[in-house]
Amino acid sequence: GFSDFSPQKLFWVLSRISVEITGPLQWTQTGVVETWPKDIDKLLYIRDFIARDSHEHVLARATSGWLTVDMETKRGKLIELEDPSMFFRLKDRHGLMHRPEKLGPVHGETVAEIKVSYFDLDINRHVTTTRYFDWMMDTFGHEFHRDKYPQAVSANFIKEIKPGETIRIVRNQTGANSYCFEGFNLSREITAFRGAITFSDTK
Repeated sequence: GFSDFSPQKLFWVLSRISVEITGPLQWTQTGVVETWPKDIDKLLYIRDFIARDSHEHVLARATSGWLTVDMETKRGKLIELEDPSMFFRLKDRHGLMHRPEKLGPVHGETVAEIKVSYFDLDINRHVTTTRYFDWMMDTFGHEFHRDKYPQAVSANFIKEIKPGETIRIVRNQTGANSYCFEGFNLSREITAFRGAITFSDTK
């Protein structure tokens, strides 16, 4: 946690996440999210998730890759622990069987340009994780979302995005209901993130 990392001058950064969605949590329903550290893959700490409704039906499964980053150098660094087994003793238990997806470059049409505002930010004054998915989903119209529901989503967070920066989002359709995205930081001329969403029909 945050207090445990302070002496080592480290903080957690989400690098990759892949989610498979079975169905939505309905209005007034209660849900439970189960999560556990699963493994270490080079510098990535793998953490899986399962979300269920109150009847124990699985609604979503996810796997994610996290970096511990040095506050001063801003580089990834492994945690110094006497017993690191807490991070891989559950490696045979899976939310998803595969590792969080690594996404490649995207060549497509520009579908949005976004100026980062105060309410996009987290406690570290970087764009918060859920906002990336908001941005990608907002590139589709209301009629599209009425007829489609996300079935699988992935994101790679490549470079932090800071207040006041402008992000150009490029989108390419890769299948009947599948799209990939790339966010390019116009303020610093670097790729900031990549994403992918597959939809299913709601009818």
